[in-house]
Amino acid sequence: MKIGTRASAMAMAQTNEVVRRLRAAWPGLAAEAAPFSTRGDRDQTGKLDRHGGKGGAFVAEIRRALRDGELAAAMHSLKDVPGNEVTPGLVLAALLPRDPASDALVLRPGLSLDEVRARAGAGVKIGTNAVRRAAYLRRLYPAAEVIHYRGAADTRIRKLDAGEKQKLPGGGEVGPADALVMATSGLRRVGLADRIAHEFTADEILPAAGQGVIAVECVETAWDVREKLAALDDPDARACADAEREVLWVLDGHCNSPIAAHAVVDAGTLRLRAAVIREDGARVFEVETDGAAGAAREVGRTAGLALRAQGAGAVIDATRPPL
Repeated sequence: MKIGTRASAMAMAQTNEVVRRLRAAWPGLAAEAAPFSTRGDRDQTGKLDRHGGKGGAFVAEIRRALRDGELAAAMHSLKDVPGNEVTPGLVLAALLPRDPASDALVLRPGLSLDEVRARAGAGVKIGTNAVRRAAYLRRLYPAAEVIHYRGAADTRIRKLDAGEKQKLPGGGEVGPADALVMATSGLRRVGLADRIAHEFTADEILPAAGQGVIAVECVETAWDVREKLAALDDPDARACADAEREVLWVLDGHCNSPIAAHAVVDAGTLRLRAAVIREDGARVFEVETDGAAGAAREVGRTAGLALRAQGAGAVIDATRPPL
């Protein structure tokens, strides 16, 4: 049972967790990771929209192999799966229990968190490729310079520590970075949790929809595979993901969208917080709502429509890449 995945250290760690859980649920099952080098991994310079967004950069090639029968399933970081798409013939058959959804600050050796805070980021270059993170950073550290920074988690930290510059699509360079903002879950997966200088609260940086969730996709009619993957599915992670991704769907979110959404389930009640933040960080449209975990999509739809009513759609349209 081959599970397709990106070849990065983090993706392999996530897929190995899927394999471990499958083998535990189905003793004797010959499950294994099948790594791919995707377009987004091969091109470490450009913005993701040049490859058709996250879906084209990190997901499309693995999905093609899945549809062609080369793979039984595919592992994705759910935040990399576009929320405004329809994927005929494929289904997200399992969502694993959620890892921390938060973002974290990683500093170059010799720089302290107190220094960054004391100067509101003055003189500090903070690297990220996420429009959402960049917008929140401009709000938290208005004097910092937020720079384009891409690559696998371990690669980014290696470049940070070595003081390497980040290459840009046009041939120029930025940096070197003094700090990076990365997913807490990814840092933990690759054994770099000790590099976390600060874990941002949801009040500081609201997470991306699906962040911290490992998703396993398969062909819709592959009933034997779906049966096996169903044993891995976590109901709370599923409910939270459904609500958060419904926000993306209602807002027609794209790879450049500064959209955030985070849900939690407590005793059958789902609480959702969602936001759209202007790129300069100057304004945040935000809503909080709740409802039954069994009606997660309805909760997400309510939040998305409320954000639209506030005028958040104009921010999303302004950042939409040209066709």
